[in-house]
Amino acid sequence: MEQLRDEYAENSCDVIVVGAGAAGMMAAATAARNGKRVLLLEKMEKSGRKVRITGKGRCNVTNARPPEEFASQVRTNADFFAPAFAEFNNRATIRFFERRGVKLDIERGERVFPHSGKAWDIANALLDYCVENGVKILYNTQVTGVLTLAGHVFGVRYRNKRGFERKVEAPQVIVATGGLSYPATGSTGDGYRFAADLGHTIEAVRPSLTPLVSSHNQMKYLRCLLLRNVRATLWVDNEPVREEFGEVGFSERGIEGAVALRVSRDAVDALIDGRRVKLVLDLKPALTEEMLLNRIDRELAEMAPTEFFAELLRKLVPRPLVMPLAEELDIHSKNYVSKLTDAEKRRLVKTLKGLTFPIVDYAPFEYAVVTAGGVRCDEVNPHTMESLKLPGLYFAGEVLDLDANTGGYNLQIAFSTGHLAGMLKR
Repeated sequence: MEQLRDEYAENSCDVIVVGAGAAGMMAAATAARNGKRVLLLEKMEKSGRKVRITGKGRCNVTNARPPEEFASQVRTNADFFAPAFAEFNNRATIRFFERRGVKLDIERGERVFPHSGKAWDIANALLDYCVENGVKILYNTQVTGVLTLAGHVFGVRYRNKRGFERKVEAPQVIVATGGLSYPATGSTGDGYRFAADLGHTIEAVRPSLTPLVSSHNQMKYLRCLLLRNVRATLWVDNEPVREEFGEVGFSERGIEGAVALRVSRDAVDALIDGRRVKLVLDLKPALTEEMLLNRIDRELAEMAPTEFFAELLRKLVPRPLVMPLAEELDIHSKNYVSKLTDAEKRRLVKTLKGLTFPIVDYAPFEYAVVTAGGVRCDEVNPHTMESLKLPGLYFAGEVLDLDANTGGYNLQIAFSTGHLAGMLKR
């Protein structure tokens, strides 16, 4: 069977797509639907490995925000992405999956998920779309390079499951190998190497939407804590650079949750540049300092004089934060509330409105949702996804220097650029 598959690969291709992720499957099926004979090469044992685990296994497919709001969430090269989004936007993505029998729900923040809560439904729908349109797929097949002749693409080299080197010829190759995030799913940066070997410039790659590592001495006691409805401000060299509202979580990986992930891009870049970074959390964003002080006084008035300081904190913050906060304030948790001084109350207010975490590092690619950086977009035609340096070479998905905030935007980038690349416009 392997020999037959190799013979097919070597003799019957119009288009080769490298990488069977979200962008690659969309590109392959689109090209096949338009009458091309398509070969999809995937080095892992199955397609859509990253899709199947995204969104903690639920898969945030896209975001239903209006186009102008959607564009504001693309952090890098939004203008480059605009033609691909116009060709296949978030509404088109929703229609695509629902027409394929995947019922979708729109949740808080306009995030779109499969009704089943199963990312597998999305991955399988993409795979079925490929199969139904006649895409031929080879798994356990490691592409090792893109072949060129007289300034034009003419195929790829690959290593098959048995370890034998082969080549397959085709006049058009779409590179959709992903980035470096979640490398266990097969995203190991192959596409960057292919592009660089072919003369493309690679913008420095680094983790994005990744947990932030803090040197705060209470971090080990905060694991599994989830704070809701907080305001987070990222400071770089004592200047506020980004503010977000929502959830912040703590784990053995660091500070995460939607808010921390959204500010992580700026934090990572600042840390790489050697700048000082801190994350300041306002745990009571709906209250001014004076309003919060009044609330504390009201709580104290209703408490017995012999109740402990920890009981006051429990009325103000989640239980897992009580002891770390007492340590932060240097007030013993078993001090009587009747002994609380005005200065200590003021210090409590300041801390609740500005709990500060020095950021000293970031989690590696293994924990990053996406990769920032990649193939420079000014070396790719935004209306076709074709290389401006090598005719017949196309790019799609995370391999490009395109990334966005968390919330379904990055998968939409994969679907939009994959669809446009698969159109094979010239």
